Amino acid sequence: MRLFSPLLFPLMAVLIWATNTVVSKAAAGVVDPAAISFYRWVLAALALSPFCLPQLWRRRAEFRPWLGKLLVLSLLGMVLYQCLAYYAAHSTSATNMGVIGSLLPLLTLLIGAAFFGQKPGKQALAGMSVSLFGVFWLLSQGQPLTLLHNGINPGDGMMLLGAASYALYGLLIRRWQLPFGPWLNLYVQILLAVLLLIPVALSADSLAVPREGWSMVLFAGLASSLLAAYCWMRGLACLGAERTSVFMNLIPLFTAMIAVTSLGEPIHGYHLLGGGLILGGVMCSQIKARRRTPLLEEA
Repeated sequence: MRLFSPLLFPLMAVLIWATNTVVSKAAAGVVDPAAISFYRWVLAALALSPFCLPQLWRRRAEFRPWLGKLLVLSLLGMVLYQCLAYYAAHSTSATNMGVIGSLLPLLTLLIGAAFFGQKPGKQALAGMSVSLFGVFWLLSQGQPLTLLHNGINPGDGMMLLGAASYALYGLLIRRWQLPFGPWLNLYVQILLAVLLLIPVALSADSLAVPREGWSMVLFAGLASSLLAAYCWMRGLACLGAERTSVFMNLIPLFTAMIAVTSLGEPIHGYHLLGGGLILGGVMCSQIKARRRTPLLEEA
C-alpha cells in the first residue's frame, strides 16, 4: 500500500477540482456568480488566517516589494479564472467546462511561445494542432464551419479566457519565484483576491445564499481552494512535477462522469471526439515538454 499511497494525493486533488466544476454548474441556478466568487475566497482566508496571519505580520516588510506581482497573480489565478468559470456555468455545460479546462498545458505552451520566447518543438506543435482541432470540434458541436457564422457559446468563450488567464498565472509564478513558501504565497493572494472581488460582489443582483447554496460555497471555499491545494502540493513533494502534472489529464474525464451521474448531462459524440483530440494533443505536447523543461507545478 505504501508504494501507491503517494498517487492518492494528486488523484484526490484532480477529483476535487473536477467536482468543483460540476458544483460551479449546479450553483448557476442557486447563487449569484459574483456572490459565490467572493464568499469562496473569504472562507479560504478565514480558514488560513490562524495559521498564516501571524507569520505574514512578522514578515510584512518583506512582502512590500512583491505586492505588485502578488496582485497580478491574484487577479489572474483567483479573480479572473474563478469568476469566469462561475459566469460561464450559466451558458455552457460542466462537461464542456472540464474539457476546455484540460487545455491548460497547451495554453501554457502557446503563451510561453508568444510572450516569453519559449519555442515549442515539432512534437509540441503537432500536439497543439491536434488539440486546437479538437477545441473547434467541441465548441462547434461537431460542425466546425458553423463557428464562422455563429461564433462560439459565450460560456465556452469565458472558459477559454479563464483557462488562458490561469495558464499565464502558472508561467508567471514559476518565473517570479516568490520566496515565501507555498502556503504564505497562497494566503496573500487569497487576501488580495478578497479585496479585488469587493467591487464584483457589490455588482451582484443578490449576495444572499439560500440554504441549498451553502454546501456549494463551503465546498468551493474549503475543499477546492485549500484541501485540493494541499493534496497537490503533497503530490509534487512525493512524486515530482512531471509525474504529478500527468494527473491533470484526468479532470475532463472525472468532470464528465460526475456531471452525467449528478446533473444528468448527456454525452454526445462530439464530446468524445473533441475531448479525445484535445487530450491526445496535450499529451503529445507534454512528452516533448518533459524532456526540456519542468511542467506546471501548480493547478
